[in-house]
Amino acid sequence: MEYLEQLVREWYEYQGYFVRQDMWVGLEQDGSYDCDLSVVAFHPTRRHVVHVEPSFDLLSWEERERHFQTKFDAGRRYLHRIFGAEPHLQTEHIALIVAGERPRAHTIGGGRILCMPDFLAEILQHLCSLDMAAAVVPEQWGLIRTLQFVAAYRGQMAPLLAMSANGQAGATSSQAASPTKRCGLAAGDQQLGRPTHTKGDNPGGYTCLKETSEG
Repeated sequence: MEYLEQLVREWYEYQGYFVRQDMWVGLEQDGSYDCDLSVVAFHPTRRHVVHVEPSFDLLSWEERERHFQTKFDAGRRYLHRIFGAEPHLQTEHIALIVAGERPRAHTIGGGRILCMPDFLAEILQHLCSLDMAAAVVPEQWGLIRTLQFVAAYRGQMAPLLAMSANGQAGATSSQAASPTKRCGLAAGDQQLGRPTHTKGDNPGGYTCLKETSEG
């Protein structure tokens, strides 16, 4: 979970947001807190607050609904007290989902669902548009800088990714036969650390990774 929160933090800081991680809200009389918010980002000129809750669990969607409802309700209760003086403030709640089947709905617990492949595609599509020699990501955002190298060398990496996908064609044939799409890793894939997505699993995403060494 720490990795996901760090990746989210770096991405929003890179875009000019002020970011707080593990923000405890709702101080009680006994010194305890009502809830902790994983990542809260504020952009001072856009007047935009983003509350992101990453999830690496394999819970059912009903259990996730309750979990995110608790988190996002707390965000709605307390964030306006922190940023309430800001004019024209826009607040967004995002559930970043890594594992499990791709949801049929677009929201959960009152927040927007963002699947991990789509989040990575958003980052990579931006980085693919940059000239690394002129706009290198600063070292303070090490995860984003690593992804910039992936984007910069996509021509060389695309064949390797294709070989990896072809090498497990037999092992994933049962998944390919199923129309069910996944939001990220399946339980077995999480344990083995192997990718589950091909290009067809994420229409509209992975744009920059579809290039080959000929490009």
